[in-house]
Amino acid sequence: MNSSDKYLSAQRAGTWVQKKDWPFTLIQNPPYVFPPYELCPMATAATELTEGAVGVVMDMDGTTTTTEVLCIESLAKMTRAMAGESLENASAHLDSVRDYPNIIGNSTTKHVEYLIQTYGERFRSESICRHFLESTSWTLSRGMDENRKKEAANSLVVLGLSALQNDEDWAALLAAHKDEEREMLLDLLQKRYATSLILDSLNDQSRAGIEIYYRHYHETLATIEEQGGRCSATGKAMIEPMPGIGITLALLKGWLGTDLALLRDRLVTLLQERNPEADMDSLLSEEALTQLGRYFEKYPVKLALVTSSIGSEATIVLREVFRVLTVEIADWPIAPERKEKLLQAFQSPDKVYDAQITATDSSEIRLKPHRDLYSMALHAMGIGPEDFHKVAGFEDSESGTIAIRTAGIPVCCALPFAMTQHHRFEAASLVCAGGLPEVILQRNFFLPPTLTRGV
Repeated sequence: MNSSDKYLSAQRAGTWVQKKDWPFTLIQNPPYVFPPYELCPMATAATELTEGAVGVVMDMDGTTTTTEVLCIESLAKMTRAMAGESLENASAHLDSVRDYPNIIGNSTTKHVEYLIQTYGERFRSESICRHFLESTSWTLSRGMDENRKKEAANSLVVLGLSALQNDEDWAALLAAHKDEEREMLLDLLQKRYATSLILDSLNDQSRAGIEIYYRHYHETLATIEEQGGRCSATGKAMIEPMPGIGITLALLKGWLGTDLALLRDRLVTLLQERNPEADMDSLLSEEALTQLGRYFEKYPVKLALVTSSIGSEATIVLREVFRVLTVEIADWPIAPERKEKLLQAFQSPDKVYDAQITATDSSEIRLKPHRDLYSMALHAMGIGPEDFHKVAGFEDSESGTIAIRTAGIPVCCALPFAMTQHHRFEAASLVCAGGLPEVILQRNFFLPPTLTRGV
């Protein structure tokens, strides 16, 4: 087949596929997209960076930080709100084995569609109307993201509520700040427009659900900004780095060097906490860690953060993650001059990452498990297809691992944690239950010892 063969019959396409050595995956599209499924080739799996590393791509939620908890709670509140039920402790009503694999790691649309299909029999149209009006009014008047505001306004029109644009009570709701006033106006608007709201299809219900989800998630993020990232009731951090992420980022940028060995005890503790069954006899020695740190000091890699969260969300989350990381770094038992350099570098994610790719850079219909975000990351880092085998990708979800492999990256490592432990990880080339500490302590960051030993 040559480049001029743009149009193929099913038979010719099948013949072309059979000639390829690649594995393939079938990706389901949202119901409003043609075709329903896409057949996508994946890079042949590899578990070692045999020629060294030039780049690392890494997911945010669940891999870099703990925000999956906030996402699940917001999705659970959406589900309860559409059913007219109490929002208190909402996530307790979801099943971690059945539900979590379907609401973590994919696009927001796919998460919402699953919950509607699973729990939709409990939904009440009047509850959907009220919470949809509440959520869109909150986004339009207090939202943090301009694109989200445009989408919220469009959802009102598409779902049959364009008359709100000329409604004085709607204008008053957008301007209201007191809870009592907002509740009164919502009562009026719900009675007035409940029969006008169009919910004839899964796509329509998903539109409403997405607005309700984002309202709760963004309200939580706004609270995090206001309270400095800590819960006012418990004083605990609402967003925290995943174990070992700070050490990993500093190592890969070449900023730790031989001081990596000084952090061995800390990494061992993190590994045992993440995976109590880890083989402690297979860990790298201090000498081997010294060599690994020296390797990356000589050959630092390019780093990309890749997330299906929109840009404004990622900005808030990463800012909080890096604030916590600077607190951690201040306690590391490393040379003072290295510590000072790290504290300066970790003041901003922009100083650590060579690329930050978010859902804002793409489209809701092309998020994970599609390859687009990871392909954009590779392009932004200036890494071409001839060097994809020198890139390692990290994800905590099934959809994420598929996205990495379909982007052409052979070394794809799954880092499951409590909320994604029941995902299927056939697309991952290896699974590290011990997280990033295992990748360093037991896997030598996928580098052959022959590469790190002589540096």
